[in-house]
Amino acid sequence: MRPARIGLVAILTLTACGPAPVVPSPAPAPPSVPPAAVASLEPAVSPAAAPTAGPGARFGDCPVFPPDNAWNTDISAYPVHPNSANFLAAIGGGNLHPDFGDIYGIPFNVVPGDQPRMPISFYYGDESDPGPYPIPPDPLIEDGGDRHILVIDRDNCVLYEVYDAEPEELGWAAGSGAIWDLKVNAARPAGWTSADAAGLPIFPGLARYDEVAQQGAIKHALRFTLEQTQRAYILPASHFASDLTDPNLPPMGLRFRLKADFAISGFDPQVQVILRALKQYGMIVADNGSNWFITGVLDPRWDNEILDQLKTVDSSNFEAVDTGPALTR
Repeated sequence: MRPARIGLVAILTLTACGPAPVVPSPAPAPPSVPPAAVASLEPAVSPAAAPTAGPGARFGDCPVFPPDNAWNTDISAYPVHPNSANFLAAIGGGNLHPDFGDIYGIPFNVVPGDQPRMPISFYYGDESDPGPYPIPPDPLIEDGGDRHILVIDRDNCVLYEVYDAEPEELGWAAGSGAIWDLKVNAARPAGWTSADAAGLPIFPGLARYDEVAQQGAIKHALRFTLEQTQRAYILPASHFASDLTDPNLPPMGLRFRLKADFAISGFDPQVQVILRALKQYGMIVADNGSNWFITGVLDPRWDNEILDQLKTVDSSNFEAVDTGPALTR
């Protein structure tokens, strides 16, 4: 279950807050992506559908994975999953909930390519990409139990993500960590976690204020949570976080889509941007947490009263999309 998230936001420049390690590493090595992150992250697609590559999401001068990446794939014409009704019944109804705004959300840090790297140790080290990581002094950290640190190397377009981060005298300790080259399609090895339970990157699934209010379009799927998930995953997810084998429970990586006939004209323009993305790209089960909570970046510019319009969207207006089989190992 995800607790409340409180913090600040970085928008292309680094803002400082929170605790920091004491001793940086020597001059940083060039960023590299470990062998763990070289598997395909192209969409797993039902034979009845073919992927439609869009323009692809971007952040500054960096792509957020290639246009044909699973996160950036238009799934509006994909077939409905044959078990969609059972998935919805097992979840048990409810409404969308924005787990972000001007108080809640996941912040991220932006650093240059020569950012000094910090040593880091993981208690899930066998499924983590080893450090050091370019965690800046006083990084923005997700408040609450998950304590994610997200860092984007803006010069090399590499994403570093850490789960359950805590400062130590000479560096950092954390639960798990993953490194993603944003220029290529890549995924975790089968069965591996990441900084997220499903083994997915977090940043590509966040709703960002600059996309919604400035660009007027979210060009990727969103990340969301459910209370109970199946002991299985659908690519591009690579990890499950449940012992429950009920086939009607959603596996990690299952994608839901807002139905095409759902009327959005009565919503605020910012909410319409989010709802259009949910029709075109959908949202992916990424972690266990409160039902139907979609994730975004904490940003003081969000208007929480506007975002609260999402809470009027009932889950019955969604359908599960068939993007491939569920895997159990």
